Amino acid sequence: MKRLIYSAALLLLVACGGPADGIHTLHLLTTNDVHGRWFDTDYITNAKRESLMAVNWYVDSVRNAAGAGNVLLIDAGDCLQGDNASYYYNFVDTKSEHLFSRLMAYMKYDAVTVGNHDIETGHPVYDRVRGELKRHGIPFLAGNAIRNDNGKPYFQLYKVFKRAGLKVLVLGYTNANNPAWMDESLWSGMHFESLVPLVQKDVDRLVKKTKPQVVIVSVHSATGLGDGSSLGAQGLDLFNSLEGVDFVVCSHDHRQTILKGVSSALINTGNRAKFLGHGELAVTVKNGKVAGKAVSAGLITVDKNKTDQEMKKTFREDFEAVKAFSSKEIGALAMDLKTRDAYSGMCDYVNLIHTVSLNGSDAQISFAAPLTYNGKVRAGIIIYNDLFTIYPFENQLYTLRMKGDEIRKYLEYSYRSWLAPVGSEHILNIVHQNDPRNNQTGWSFVNRTYNFDSAAGINYTVDITKPFGQRIDIESMADGSAFDPNADYIVAMTSYRAAGAGGMLTRGAGIPDAELEKRIIHRYPEIRQLLYEFIMEYGLIDETATYDAKRNGSWKFIPEEMAEKRIGEDLSLLF
Repeated sequence: MKRLIYSAALLLLVACGGPADGIHTLHLLTTNDVHGRWFDTDYITNAKRESLMAVNWYVDSVRNAAGAGNVLLIDAGDCLQGDNASYYYNFVDTKSEHLFSRLMAYMKYDAVTVGNHDIETGHPVYDRVRGELKRHGIPFLAGNAIRNDNGKPYFQLYKVFKRAGLKVLVLGYTNANNPAWMDESLWSGMHFESLVPLVQKDVDRLVKKTKPQVVIVSVHSATGLGDGSSLGAQGLDLFNSLEGVDFVVCSHDHRQTILKGVSSALINTGNRAKFLGHGELAVTVKNGKVAGKAVSAGLITVDKNKTDQEMKKTFREDFEAVKAFSSKEIGALAMDLKTRDAYSGMCDYVNLIHTVSLNGSDAQISFAAPLTYNGKVRAGIIIYNDLFTIYPFENQLYTLRMKGDEIRKYLEYSYRSWLAPVGSEHILNIVHQNDPRNNQTGWSFVNRTYNFDSAAGINYTVDITKPFGQRIDIESMADGSAFDPNADYIVAMTSYRAAGAGGMLTRGAGIPDAELEKRIIHRYPEIRQLLYEFIMEYGLIDETATYDAKRNGSWKFIPEEMAEKRIGEDLSLLF
């Protein structure tokens, strides 16, 4: 009995004094920007796809090989938007425990970082998920989301784990640029601080407090250039500057990246469960203290066919619920809707978005962009799933007050992203390069197509032979009445755009950031919901439903013959 007491006391003493001597190997597994890709099967086509159900097959494999006590599993954010399943459990089934919370518990995630698209779901969703994850012992981390009332983090800042016989400190942060992408109502009660120099200050303070042997920083921020130029891309800024940190896990830009420094590594797995990040840290301990570290990192390619069958069975009822919701018939389409048509002029797809925006608001003018790069909805029956192709984001419809000349400058800025400089080989602003998001070489737009806004409610031309600042000529309002550069107009746009995202309002129209909130006239429901109601009302969506010349107006590239020929050539390279 005395020997047992003595042995227990000795073990306690060793535990208090630090890790045992020897080499301790920690395995860090990471995901990010999964965007609701939870199920391994498409809801409509039944095609196999990468998913968390395939990721879990690999997670279990590593845990079985290395020992579960030596593995830490972390997600770096953007979990709650981007798929039918996330939408369904965000806004349709709000009574049961959120599917995401149950999945995280099933997969035994140790920590989840808050992404900008998680914040964009609004307080009711992310507050609910935060509470559910907490009950499962999983922190929802965002140490730079600071409460306005007491200056403390709105979400949890960190958690300490015991893995591989080591004390591991994990800190998490959301994107510092969140206010530029969404309305303040979605993040009311808090503000967001830059990750530099905040993270280093937190690391220094918490290392002193918790005395860990391993420190991991998980941020929902893009890798970036490492030059401090982008508030939304601070991953490399942190990796290059942080001291006392072993791993930086970043995300947001959907570009898989592995970087290794002298004593640390950066991991970004890309998006939609295509890869699983795998970092290894071998820690040598002598006399109870860390004597050396060896770090490595890589990406595990996820095979969509290696599904965790037990996990699939466990969540089968949830899949069937989302599938039934996705398959619901809501109307009919008389013609194909193709988003690629938006790059060469007016088209049925963008006309539909403009019409929904104008009909669903008090606006005189509408701004809208193609939100799916190369999406297509075929003529025939429209099901709810098609709405995610037509409108993939959960943006609200806003109306703002703008001067006529601000509208012209806004459009100049939009087409500047869209069109190449005068004298270039191409008319569209395209480039032949390797795309790090899919590691494929080919032609692509230099800029993001979801920022290619056109306008409805006015008649205008875009001259491809003129330089930036001189391309847009607004001839009249849609009904033929005069367009006045000095008059006030009510303009419809997304909540994303109204917050200043894309720069059209600020850098283009010249409206100061601080003035944007004052310009807002009205906030309407989500555009996808308005689209759903529009289709349900009309039943058959044809050209008469999507376009009214006296309401929508018209626009075109000029000179028409040159534009049609050369833009057609560019599109043949892109597609």
